[in-house]
Amino acid sequence: MTNSLHPNGPRRTPLPPAERSTEGVPTPRSAPSRPSDRTSKPAGATPATAPTAATATRPGKPRDAFFDNAKYLAIVLVAMGHAWEPLKGQSRVLEAAYMVVYAFHMPAFIIISGYFSRSFDMRADRLKRLVTGVAVPYVVFEVAYVLFKRWADDDPSLPISLLDPWFLTWFLCALFIWRLTTPLWKLVRWPLPLALLVAMLATTSPSIGDDLDLQRTLQFLPFFVLGLCMKPEHFQLVRRREVRILSVPVFAAALVVSWWAVPRMNPGWFYHRDSAQELGVPWWVGPVMVLALLGCSLVLTACFFAWVPRRRMWFTALGAGTLYGYLLHGFLVKGGDYWGWFDHEWLHRPLGEIFVTLVAGVAVTLLCTAPVRRIFRFAMEPSMEWAFKRDATELARERAKTPA
Repeated sequence: MTNSLHPNGPRRTPLPPAERSTEGVPTPRSAPSRPSDRTSKPAGATPATAPTAATATRPGKPRDAFFDNAKYLAIVLVAMGHAWEPLKGQSRVLEAAYMVVYAFHMPAFIIISGYFSRSFDMRADRLKRLVTGVAVPYVVFEVAYVLFKRWADDDPSLPISLLDPWFLTWFLCALFIWRLTTPLWKLVRWPLPLALLVAMLATTSPSIGDDLDLQRTLQFLPFFVLGLCMKPEHFQLVRRREVRILSVPVFAAALVVSWWAVPRMNPGWFYHRDSAQELGVPWWVGPVMVLALLGCSLVLTACFFAWVPRRRMWFTALGAGTLYGYLLHGFLVKGGDYWGWFDHEWLHRPLGEIFVTLVAGVAVTLLCTAPVRRIFRFAMEPSMEWAFKRDATELARERAKTPA
């Protein structure tokens, strides 16, 4: 992250500089760790420029702990939601919590991704980072997930198709598309209404199909464009004390409404991957649900941001590894499903559900740590200098520095 938000009131800060990656988990790429990033600091200290996805490459730029904290907490909720999925069918309370979490965890992540994409343009170095930080991990993990399923689930018939994202890789595919279209959204006069219109039309079009998971990409698009349109003072609005207090009854009401809606609503609406017709309703219900879910998601996301700590915490540095936690925890969740870990009867009782929730939180936390990032950096942060031409300006500067 770049450009700390001022804690004592709204103050305009410059756009984030060129990012080392594109994460909004929020972005899916972390820059190489430095020893100083792992050194703990007392609360209130100026955060170090911990390299991470969605952070700047320029040394000395402070990171805003608020965004790293938000990314970490969001990825923990993602992992918990995936762990709940095999258990929720027998617990109405768990299914209600599942619906509430799914209403805002990915929207929050995508909004942060859009916010830190504001400086993206078609400059060569940024396109290079987009390829190495998003496209390459997409290819690697799309293949890895398919091979893992073939082995763990004894399903050799599953094809490897880079056009049909499987499980978690849809986010990388969507982020690649969103980033490429960023200059367009910065150019048009009314970007957010236009993105909302695109999402509404997508829900009426079952012919879009599964290629590149475009249905989900288009339906989540308004959250990314909203992030592009946001400024630091907008985040200050939800970090006020009165908003934090109000968020408690709002979340409580959301849980009550969700508990009521469990037998009455198709949870597929929260995945944003199907058209209205595919969910068994008339086409006109799609646009209505887009507007309704957008409103619910924004309210709950604001409540979530209101409770994200703004100072450095023990988990702040883990915000640099959210892409790692996001992509790697899928192997644990799918492996547990294939190997019957969730079939034990005691896991479907309240104490078992709490146990699974805690295990998911601990597991994804460990997957965000520096040792794991060092091991898997070859797949998520490849330099790939061999694949790109050297920038002419950079070469000229090097020649100028070379003594005759």
